[in-house]
Amino acid sequence: MKKILFLFVLLLAVSAQAQEPAKAQQVKYTVKGVSKENGKMVYLEDKLTSKLVDSVTVAQGKFVFKGQADKDAIFAITFDPKDWQSWHTLFFNDGKTISVNMNDSTLKGSPLNERLAYYNKEILGLPSSYYPEYKYKMTKKMFEEERESLLPAALIVEGQRTFGSKGLLRMLDEKPAYAQHPKVKQYAEGIKRMATATIAVSSGRTDKQKAADRDAKAAFIGQQFTDFEMVDTLGNTHKISEYVGKGHWVLVDFWASWCGPCLREMPNVVAAYEKYHTKGLDIVGVSLDGNRIPWVKAIIKQNMPWVHLSDLKGRESLVSKVYKIDAIPDNLLIDPQGKIVARELYGEALHEKLKEIFGE
Repeated sequence: MKKILFLFVLLLAVSAQAQEPAKAQQVKYTVKGVSKENGKMVYLEDKLTSKLVDSVTVAQGKFVFKGQADKDAIFAITFDPKDWQSWHTLFFNDGKTISVNMNDSTLKGSPLNERLAYYNKEILGLPSSYYPEYKYKMTKKMFEEERESLLPAALIVEGQRTFGSKGLLRMLDEKPAYAQHPKVKQYAEGIKRMATATIAVSSGRTDKQKAADRDAKAAFIGQQFTDFEMVDTLGNTHKISEYVGKGHWVLVDFWASWCGPCLREMPNVVAAYEKYHTKGLDIVGVSLDGNRIPWVKAIIKQNMPWVHLSDLKGRESLVSKVYKIDAIPDNLLIDPQGKIVARELYGEALHEKLKEIFGE
C-alpha cells in the first residue's frame, strides 16, 4: 500500500512539473556604446515588461551594459525612457555582442539585429517623420520580408498602425515565426481585450450602460451633423458648421494631448490627410484637453496642419455630450452635404474607407 501511495505521489509531482511553463533560456548580453553626450545617463529597458534593466553614465564618450536575460528578449537603449517619442535603439538579446553609436543611431551585431536597426531607423526615423507614406511602405515591406524571422516582434506596434487591429490579428493567425514571440503574444492579447474595452472618458458605467453608449454612438451614422461652438488655438470662436457641409469630405477627429492611443494613431491620420487633402478631404481636430499649452504643443509636435478646436473643458467637454463620446480616439467621417457616413475609423480601416471614396 505504501508503495502504491508513493507511486501516486510521484506521478502527481511529475504531472505538475510537466504542466509548469518551460523557463526561457538565459543568455548573456554585452552592449558597447559610444556617444558624445558625456555625463548623460543611458538606460536599458525591457520592452516586454517596460521595466528599466540598467542605467550607466556616458564617460569619455563610451558606455557598456552587461548582464543576463531571456534569449530573444527585446531591449531598448535610450536617453529618456519616460518619453515614448524619444529615440529608442532596439535589439534582440541573441547572445551576440552589440555595438551601438548613439550619435547616428547605427548598430552592429548579429544579422538579425542589424536588419532591425535598419528598419527601426527607416520606419521611426526622419524619413517617416516627413513622409508618412514612406513609413507605411517600409512597415509593409518589413512584415512581408521578415515573416520567417523574429524581427517584426520588435516593431509590432507599427504593424497595428499600418494594418489595423483586425488586419494584424489576421496576419498572426497565419502563424508567422514572430507570432510566437512573448512580446507579440502579449500585444495580441491586449488588442483582443481592447476590442471589448475602451479608454473611458467617464467612469462608473455598467456593461449594459456601455453597450447602450455604443449603440447611441452608432446611431449618428446616416444622420446630419449636429453643430457646436468652440475656440481655436488663438481663442477665436468658431462653429463646426463653418467647415462641415461645405462641399468637402470632413473627418472630425476627437483626441487629446494626454491620450496615448490618440497620439499613436495621429501619424496614421496625418498620412491620410497628406494623401487625400488635395482630393477633397479636410480634417477638423476637436480636442478634449483642459489646458491650452499641452494642446498647442501636441499639435506642433505631431505635425497636424488642419483646423483645431476645443472648449478646454477636458473630459467635461460639450462635444462629449453632443456626440456621446465615451472614449477617445474617436472620429466622424462627414460627406460633402453634412451627413455622417462612418465613425471610429482607425489604422488601415481609415485608409480603406478613404480609398473607397477618392480612389488611389
